[in-house]
Amino acid sequence: MIEESGTVVALEGDEVWVQTIRQSSCGSCSARKGCGQGALASITDGRANQVRVRNTCGAGVGDHVVLGIEESQLLRASLLVYALPLLGLLVGALVGAGLWPGLDLAAIASGGLGLTAGFVTLKVVSGGRGQADYLRPVLLRIDLRHVAPEPLFIRDPGALNP
Repeated sequence: MIEESGTVVALEGDEVWVQTIRQSSCGSCSARKGCGQGALASITDGRANQVRVRNTCGAGVGDHVVLGIEESQLLRASLLVYALPLLGLLVGALVGAGLWPGLDLAAIASGGLGLTAGFVTLKVVSGGRGQADYLRPVLLRIDLRHVAPEPLFIRDPGALNP
């Protein structure tokens, strides 16, 4: 389970909006200059992201919570996002090259159409919202490390020194 912590910023029925700030470990990685994740992290680093999850822990506004997503879900979604458009590109280019042999422009154009079809299929499969239900994180727990302790009030100071 991959975990991320965040803060509840709003309640909406039986769901809560959780704000997370994307942390990047790219500063300590030796391959940061040649990595796509490093480039994306430099663009979005420090930005707050909000996600809506079911409130299974009874969290309230201001609570620090821990979200989780299964590794298999992330792997499946990554494969879908990367492989489906690429498969559309390859199939489209092969169909174009097969229908019009010797005409490279036809292979390029049909490859572009296949790529577009792959992205459209991805949009339909993901429900059109950009976040499919199978990739939705779950609320794991309220993070009690961030809960401020209640102050201790002593009503009779003389009781401390007998």
